Amino acid sequence: MKTLVICEKNIAARRIAQILSGGKAKRVNINGIPCYCFDDKIFIGLKGHIMYLDFPEEYENWQNIPPEKLIDVTPVKKISERKIADAIRKLAKDVSRVIIATDYDREGELIGTEVLSLIPKDVEIKRAKFSSITPYEIKKSFENLGSIDYNLSKSAEARQHIDLIWGASLTRFISISSEQLGKDFLSVGRVQSPTLALIVERENEIRNFIPKPFWRIEVIFEKNGEKFKAEYPKIINDEKFADEILSKLKEIGKGIVKSFSKKEVENMPPPPFDTTSFLSEASKIGFSAMEAMKIAEELYMNGLISYPRTDNTVYPPLPFKSILEKLKEVFPDEIKKLEGMMRSKPVSGKKESKDHPPIHPVDCKRLQGKQAKIYELIARRFMATLAKNALIEVKNAEVVVGEVNLKASGLKIKEKNWMEIYKTTLKEEALPDLFEGEEVKILDIKKIKGETKPPARYTQGSLILEMERRGLGTKSTRHEIISKLYERNYIRGKYISPTPSAFAVIDALRSGADIITKPDMTAHIEKEMDGIAEGKKSFSEVVEESKELLRKAFEILNENKKEIGEKIKIAMEKQNYFGDCPKCGGKLVLRKSKHGRFIGCSNYPRCSNIYSIPKTGSVFFEGEYCNKCKSPMITIISKGKKWKRCLKRDCK
Repeated sequence: MKTLVICEKNIAARRIAQILSGGKAKRVNINGIPCYCFDDKIFIGLKGHIMYLDFPEEYENWQNIPPEKLIDVTPVKKISERKIADAIRKLAKDVSRVIIATDYDREGELIGTEVLSLIPKDVEIKRAKFSSITPYEIKKSFENLGSIDYNLSKSAEARQHIDLIWGASLTRFISISSEQLGKDFLSVGRVQSPTLALIVERENEIRNFIPKPFWRIEVIFEKNGEKFKAEYPKIINDEKFADEILSKLKEIGKGIVKSFSKKEVENMPPPPFDTTSFLSEASKIGFSAMEAMKIAEELYMNGLISYPRTDNTVYPPLPFKSILEKLKEVFPDEIKKLEGMMRSKPVSGKKESKDHPPIHPVDCKRLQGKQAKIYELIARRFMATLAKNALIEVKNAEVVVGEVNLKASGLKIKEKNWMEIYKTTLKEEALPDLFEGEEVKILDIKKIKGETKPPARYTQGSLILEMERRGLGTKSTRHEIISKLYERNYIRGKYISPTPSAFAVIDALRSGADIITKPDMTAHIEKEMDGIAEGKKSFSEVVEESKELLRKAFEILNENKKEIGEKIKIAMEKQNYFGDCPKCGGKLVLRKSKHGRFIGCSNYPRCSNIYSIPKTGSVFFEGEYCNKCKSPMITIISKGKKWKRCLKRDCK
């Protein structure tokens, strides 16, 4: 039986063919596309989706078609990778069986079922499901072939339809209303806009925050030469009251221990990595969500880690000993430590699913650069989940000085166990053993002033956690949504702040149709799509429900079209303003030409003052001017780095 095996990417096709052939598969080119064959099997790799969803050509003109008309237009599938499609058609003529071996998740199932439109109807279709590209997993999956899960692919197709209809119609409405067309169009999306609204909302909280002063009272005691700290147990909002306590403490030079307790508690390792927790931790070591996922996919394709898109935090039965043996090559010291502190069974998280295991190493080799850092993060997390709990000694004391009660606490790590392998933010605090009724000497008394702080800006890691909590997007799409917000110049910086256009778009949508910016609506649609995957909902009813929500939104948007457009225009002018021209006093504004972007004077052609700026990255003006030449200072964010420079390149 001649068989065609369809994989998600060329690297997967090559590796799977080599595994199943014992290294004997040979490369052949079909229509210029690399394929791998042995015996009666031929393997071909796609480039992810080789088809995309779009509106028919007659709806391409933004100006001639009212945006809301797109709601009732049926999208069509178009081929984006013509050479691959032609190669599959050619190969499919001579086979009696096709095995879909794309990634086993919603998107992978859709990628596979899309290809079936190129296959003759009488060909047998089978499905290979695996969670890592390792010999054991691949051989097992090809020995136990299953069927296509059409409910799963339909749920992904519903997402495609809904996101296209929402994104295209709303993007056109906002862009046309604000006259931001061409390359400068303003994108709006079903998940993108509620996510951006969270960022804008957080920024408003920060800007509107009024700090309030408070005072802490801290006393340094000594027992047998060992110092420890105790504090007044409440935050004090009145300085006069703080001074009264300070005065009482200074009258007496000693404290009496009122109570003391000491106990040992166990501190569990963190749970296994799902996609969200992995991206959040990768953010802490300097990776953007998009970059971390790209590297994780490379490691997966190279057979080094399990599938990186998963909601699971509970390990199924795995060959733990075999994996640890492989890790010895790169982490000999850690494995030696782990052998002396293995727990009886791995730690588990709260989320369990049956499609893929948590992210974990499946093989090991020495890597370089960023790949090495991401692999080490995954390997260390895996090893930590197999290690014993840390043992922590916790002490609490109450010390009375006159009439003032103070509290002290101590923390000491007695047995690090998993903490020797995986970094923790836990900090030790010294506190000697005390006895009820004993005296302790006061060394110092401090009144410390502080101010309440606004909530912190999101990082990519914390934003992904918040998106998951609110039901925005999926494990497979959240990093892409954040990346898109950066690309469209809606957000900038490691600590994410919205641009003027972000404020304008969200403000306009909220005043027009608030539903578009609310996470609840998107979360509801996500649940409905889950219903399709589970066979509880039909494709048509979920898509139609989302269309009805959009129709209602457009009724309100069209009533406020002029006001929305004006708000965005004003914001875009502000975003594109780069200070005053030092030559004529005009406005310096961001301009674009076929050669790239630059900053020029609004009084052109009377004033021809122009400045070159970097071709890529975010560039913005924060109101500062150069002390030497009086030209504006610009802030540049590119490849994760942020710096300032004078617009005038030759200024020293």
